[in-house]
Amino acid sequence: MVQWIKEASTNGARIGPACNEADISLRTFRRWVTASGFVREDMRPSSTRPTPRNKLSDDEVKEIASVSNQPQYASLPPSQIVPRLADEGVYLASESSFYRILKAKNQLHHRGRSKKPQKNKAPTTHIATAPKQLWSWDITYLASRVKGQFYYLYLFEDLFSRKIVGFEVYEEESGALASSVLQRTILREQCFKKPESIMPLHFKTIKFSI
Repeated sequence: MVQWIKEASTNGARIGPACNEADISLRTFRRWVTASGFVREDMRPSSTRPTPRNKLSDDEVKEIASVSNQPQYASLPPSQIVPRLADEGVYLASESSFYRILKAKNQLHHRGRSKKPQKNKAPTTHIATAPKQLWSWDITYLASRVKGQFYYLYLFEDLFSRKIVGFEVYEEESGALASSVLQRTILREQCFKKPESIMPLHFKTIKFSI
């Protein structure tokens, strides 16, 4: 960068505009280059900086980590821990300090007794090669003329033929009603006395997605 600015200055450009083109200030360039033209070493990485007076001690860091892992705070984020401590008249550090300490200890992502988020496996895929092998069902909301009141459509569909094999409408959502609708649908479709290789599929592969 210094060589480019010097080359521009040699070709007639002023150092100030050349520094602006390089997106640095003239003061920075003069700090880099001595009066004799020698380029100084960047002292920022090796410079010794004083310790901030408000830096937390090792004992304070341990106390914050210990308090954060107490049973009443183990499942809470720092944004809730600090206000609760303040309600008890206790102040250990700011929320940002709590976040920084917990992050350094790798305790910020998941804390407490709750289970970690788990990836759900893809649903099992079923294949129907003929009618009356696999049914899919659902309960759908139906709007009424009264605001906030709904009817519930219980609908069963044959996955192979796309035929709606059974449906009924009720004023409530209930597992008992769904079971009765399923029983009547099986009788109506004459599936109950089919061979054993077909009949159990109605109960094992029906998709419950209420």
